[in-house]
Amino acid sequence: MGVSVTGAAPAEAASPGPLDRLVPAPASVTPGGSPYRITSGTRIRVDDSREARRVGEYLASVLRPSTGYRLPVTAHGEGGIRLRLAQGSFGAEGYRLDSGRGGVTITAAKPSGLFHGVQTLRQLLPAAVEKNTVQPGPWLVAGGTIRDTPRYGWRGAMLDVSRHFFTVDQVKRYVDQLALYKFNKLHLHLSDDQGWRIAIDSWPRLATYGGSTQVGGGPGGYYTKADYKEIVRYASSRHLEVVPEIDMPGHTNAALASYAELNCDGVAPPLYTGTEVGFSSLCVGKDITYDFVDDVIRELAALTPGKYLHIGGDEAHSTSHEDYVKFMDRVQPIVAEYGKTVVGWHQLTGATPAPGAVAQYWGLDSTSAEEKAQVARAAQNGTGVVLSPADRIYLDMKYTADTPLGLDWAGLVEVKRSYDWDPGDYLPGVPSAAVRGVEAPMWTETLSKSSDLEYMAFPRLAGVAELGWSPAATHDWDGYKVRLAAQGPRWEALGINFYRSPQVPW
Repeated sequence: MGVSVTGAAPAEAASPGPLDRLVPAPASVTPGGSPYRITSGTRIRVDDSREARRVGEYLASVLRPSTGYRLPVTAHGEGGIRLRLAQGSFGAEGYRLDSGRGGVTITAAKPSGLFHGVQTLRQLLPAAVEKNTVQPGPWLVAGGTIRDTPRYGWRGAMLDVSRHFFTVDQVKRYVDQLALYKFNKLHLHLSDDQGWRIAIDSWPRLATYGGSTQVGGGPGGYYTKADYKEIVRYASSRHLEVVPEIDMPGHTNAALASYAELNCDGVAPPLYTGTEVGFSSLCVGKDITYDFVDDVIRELAALTPGKYLHIGGDEAHSTSHEDYVKFMDRVQPIVAEYGKTVVGWHQLTGATPAPGAVAQYWGLDSTSAEEKAQVARAAQNGTGVVLSPADRIYLDMKYTADTPLGLDWAGLVEVKRSYDWDPGDYLPGVPSAAVRGVEAPMWTETLSKSSDLEYMAFPRLAGVAELGWSPAATHDWDGYKVRLAAQGPRWEALGINFYRSPQVPW
């Protein structure tokens, strides 16, 4: 028996979703005019450039399964959906979207701007557009103009693949989810006490032995160099830059267990599958430590086209302050030697951050004034700051006491708390010009499946995206929660497992 769709509204009666019900909120929205309707005759018209064609093919791959239309990508013809590269006041990532009866045109100065404009177009279409089987439509885009540029250049998400290992395909799934909300950095936490996750040719046991387990004693895993390159390639195709992290001098038990000579006493500890922190340290006084660091950074930098390399630096409780400073003074120049810019957790500001370095702040509202002042002094001296306050945007914090996954050491973080703060004035004494943006870390002590990541990320990830992208003037919880609720059907269509917060009018 066939499925009846007689209850569906006739095409003429259907109306497009509002032009301004978007996450993240655009810089400027001017609704008006007739909507555009995608039909079987629609073409995706692109400039005759490889970059524009690539974005066009990506858009076609999103729209074809649900519409059932051919949607040829072509440099010829009139009307349809047009992707244009042109000079204008767009910056590297901004775009303009014009929609009317005759078609939709997305204009940007750079391919990343076109790509972000495509994400906006997706949200202007019905949620069913995300499904991978043919849906009835109609496919209407509201008329009007959106002009949009991001507030911050660093809009990141961190995935800890050390506590629990995630496969290349699982990372790609997360990348696609980040792309939908215009994130542009994927920070991969590749090493910790529980696992080393990247193959290093000059120290092979790091991966084969140090990567052989994970929290709870499961089998672990690691990325070959080809695997890592594939993650980098895929992220780049979604306009995300990979920022790899090798955490040091603490959080290093997997490395210490793999090579006895990295320990001050020359004795390798056992592999570790628990969740305590702060007990491990590289041997700061040994020359071999810096041979090791040099090899790891050299090999990782060669695989990483992006600008940044993260050297961790947090919770080094087993390293004296004097040794910590000595270690960072020797390691930061190695990062520069291989052409990368240092990123470190904000404890790096307790040493002397290298010129151009970025400190990632993960403190709480309750973090001591002294620690905040240390970060502020570094920022005043030119160190960039990326904000990742744990009691706001650590995505592994429980929503409520009843949340079955996650941790609560930074408190309970419901959706409103996660959204309701301003990166521009969050840390006292940090000049607004020093704030590079925001990043949402996902630590995985309790998370082992993609559905776990999704439940903790959604809906909070969308709020982080808005904090990073949207003008401060658009920031309003009462308006945001309505726009957020409209994302629910889209996540359902995409098969994303999300938390239905009672604070949001789903």
